[in-house]
Amino acid sequence: MTAGGAAHPLDNPGYASLTGPHAPLAERYGRVVRYPVDVSPWLGLPDRPDAADWADLAAFAGGDGVVPLPGVGAEVPEGWQLTADLPGVQLVDGGLAAVPDPEAVRLGPDDVPEMLDLVARTRPGPFLPRTVELGTYLGLRHRGVLVAMAGERLRPPGFTEISAVCTDPAYRGRGFAARLVRAVAYGIRERGETPFLHTAARNTGAVRLYESLGFRVRRAIPFRAGRPPVGGAVGGAVGGVVAGTVAGVSGGAAEKGRTGVRAG
Repeated sequence: MTAGGAAHPLDNPGYASLTGPHAPLAERYGRVVRYPVDVSPWLGLPDRPDAADWADLAAFAGGDGVVPLPGVGAEVPEGWQLTADLPGVQLVDGGLAAVPDPEAVRLGPDDVPEMLDLVARTRPGPFLPRTVELGTYLGLRHRGVLVAMAGERLRPPGFTEISAVCTDPAYRGRGFAARLVRAVAYGIRERGETPFLHTAARNTGAVRLYESLGFRVRRAIPFRAGRPPVGGAVGGAVGGVVAGTVAGVSGGAAEKGRTGVRAG
């Protein structure tokens, strides 16, 4: 909450993004909003969802009957079954040394096959065929091959999330992730917005890395998935990315480890 009692955009970032700067992308069912299933598994419930909102949310259940609930902190109503619940943390710019990187290249639709391949090998979290449409994505190449990337995802008013931070395992330990985070953050700040990001709470290596870059932990945030009551799901196709949403909450930024850091 803000000092005046109004909800802070980062308290419900998916909803704030989909009803704000990313509203043109939003698919709606009542007051529930989501990204197209080939863009992002994030969706949004109002700050204080009522029974009708939860019923509408069931319409977005995938073929397996599961709805991704990233960032939804409201108590799940009776009859719903939580199928995944991963504690996460939200970090916000607290003095990041944001600078452009002369070697970073802008990535676009033509680069998506390479980006998807890098994501498949590093598992930074959900990155889908049209995720690149959400904002600026930057990459580093070695001999023409994409070896690291990071970009923008959620855009609550006044903020932009840094996401899909990942580095090819063969190139970790060279500071590529830190360089790209700073470069993406530079572009965000140039628009007058504040960078933020998410990672799994258990990923202490990622938290330490981001704090060393100048981010500070703002709050805990859950990454969950749930199954509505029998008969509650009436369509949609998001279930197939639920596992990626929850298991891959934050990407391969901590290059010192042997496995990628999950960073949204």
